Amino acid sequence: MSRNVSPVDRIATLDWLRLVAALAVVAFHYLFRGAAASGFLEEGYPQAAGIAIYGYLGVHLFFLISGYVIAWSAEGRGWLDFGVARFVRLYPGFLVCMTVSFAVLFAIQPEWGSVTVRQYVANLFMFAPALGEGFVDGVYWSIVLELIFYGWVTLALMSGAFHTLRLELVAGWLVLSAVNEFSIGSHAMRFLFLTEYGPLFASGILIHHIQTRGRSAEALVLLAASLTQSTSLMVVGKGWMEVHYGTSVPMIGLVAANLAMHALLVAAILLRERVSATWLSLAVGGLTYPLYLLHQNIGYAAIDAFAPLAGKWLAAGLVTAAMLGLSWLIWRWIETPMRRSLMRVAGPALSRLTVSIASITGNIAHAKPA
Repeated sequence: MSRNVSPVDRIATLDWLRLVAALAVVAFHYLFRGAAASGFLEEGYPQAAGIAIYGYLGVHLFFLISGYVIAWSAEGRGWLDFGVARFVRLYPGFLVCMTVSFAVLFAIQPEWGSVTVRQYVANLFMFAPALGEGFVDGVYWSIVLELIFYGWVTLALMSGAFHTLRLELVAGWLVLSAVNEFSIGSHAMRFLFLTEYGPLFASGILIHHIQTRGRSAEALVLLAASLTQSTSLMVVGKGWMEVHYGTSVPMIGLVAANLAMHALLVAAILLRERVSATWLSLAVGGLTYPLYLLHQNIGYAAIDAFAPLAGKWLAAGLVTAAMLGLSWLIWRWIETPMRRSLMRVAGPALSRLTVSIASITGNIAHAKPA
């Protein structure tokens, strides 16, 4: 028996696509990286590793979805409302999952993932490396990139350019990404302007733009450019994989995977009205964020603990199921109530701040020179 959820609030097809992305990353970590990176898992899964290696591209799919969703959620919103909504969406789940991961790792202190209280405190600010500490879990690197993306969108909303000059902003971003990745090679620019992954975010923005404002020659050319550029930039990740793991996905596989990911997003948008939002799709969409944050280091420790008793394959399956269940519990009973509480506090404060800013802006605009 299903309960309908407002389609205004959710796109069920995107919730299911998020689950695909999250499970791909889980498979990459459990079935490939755990053994490929020395010390994480005592036993590997060579029978599945050749397929599981593609799982890291789940992060690329997340970035692609994020570009679309952020453009969608920014429609009709002011920069303050958008910024607060994004913070409330990310931080409670991050805080809970990071605390759980820290507690487990602090208790067992594995050689490959020992943590300190100082490290935990630094991670509370999400940008732990900027404070000289490592992440409690390595997957947080992509959350930092998401935050940078949200920051740039907030600035674009503040200036009004996100609504009036969206295609120009995307074009400039693609040019900047190409110049840095294919010529300059600045790590600072790669971090600050997301030049390696920018074309993926840009594709999501452009797909939303085409959906809501119609197909124009400019938008279609930019989408073709972002698709081509994101495919070309996969050589960066390919090179990183070869250095760290001694192997990588063949380039033909990366091209096919990138085309497939773009096609999946387009299909999800086209089918959005045919797939109703239900309690199940809502739960699936909700649990993917905690699942992504929780699964890696805790999962490695749990698989190693259960493998001698149940066998490595059953251990991986049971741990994956447990991570799904734990992620649902956190989303349903901790993260969601925390977000609602934050919004109850932030909503009135945001309204007052918006009125104050509008009043100050109006006074400046009407002020007469002496």
